[in-house]
Amino acid sequence: MKKNIVLFVLFILPIVAYLFFASGINSFTKLPTLTSKIPDFGSNWKDLNGGNISLNNKITVLGFSGTDLLKNRGNYYNLNNKIYERYHEFKDLQFVVVCPLGTENDAKKVLEAIAVATDTKEWHFIFAPKEEIKNYFLQLKLNKDKLNSDFGTPNVYLVDKDRNLRGRKVKEKKEYKEGYDTFHPSELGNEMLDDFKIILYEYRAALKKNHNAERQI
Repeated sequence: MKKNIVLFVLFILPIVAYLFFASGINSFTKLPTLTSKIPDFGSNWKDLNGGNISLNNKITVLGFSGTDLLKNRGNYYNLNNKIYERYHEFKDLQFVVVCPLGTENDAKKVLEAIAVATDTKEWHFIFAPKEEIKNYFLQLKLNKDKLNSDFGTPNVYLVDKDRNLRGRKVKEKKEYKEGYDTFHPSELGNEMLDDFKIILYEYRAALKKNHNAERQI
């Protein structure tokens, strides 16, 4: 009897565990697409260096600062600590914050504070007229999330390389989670981090598949 138990633990249990986790990975390797092909940024939307930033071919964490950028700077520190610092070396990743024109100096201060402990090359603050920001946000076609009166939101959004806005399905509420609240570190470190890992897993799996296909060719 003891011999059978030992054999089960050594051989059968690992196989069962593998099948369980393998099925789990397959079930959670795709985040639902909330809005397909959201628009790219306007050509007149410039970053702090006067350059253009694009959503194309980048996994993007997208935020909207509003005019109270300095007041809400703690939100970006939370995002930096919970997500950016862990993954900023991933070459196809960028963090983009859309800011109203006139907040450039505030954005510089926030970026300088983050740069004390972090390489900020994939942090981008871009600037646009308030009405253009409002109209752009509407094209995300969100059901619940809205910009506040300062043209900002504490939430950030996940956008894949094909400019698809992604989110998670909230089963108990039968709805979708559209954004992740940067005011709450626990939400960033749990829900957003989980979903962020899923998107990275998707692309790593796709790269591996394409690499294997090229080798076969």
